[in-house]
Amino acid sequence: MYVVLVLVTATAGFLIATFVEGLRPPRFLFLVPFPATPLGFAAYGGLTLALILGIPLALVVLVSRRIDDEPA
Repeated sequence: MYVVLVLVTATAGFLIATFVEGLRPPRFLFLVPFPATPLGFAAYGGLTLALILGIPLALVVLVSRRIDDEPA
């Protein structure tokens, strides 16, 4: 499901850059500039969502593996 959401976001970025004119280049994490092309917006959208969803999901997995029912 995670991969599907990232791919949908990348596709949306590609389509937006394809049909909307006059877009400014996006900056990933306000640091890394991407070109204002369909591939640039696809990469920006996919990476942004992957990071925003990936960090909390990774933390949930980490915590769920470390927390066990402690013997009383």
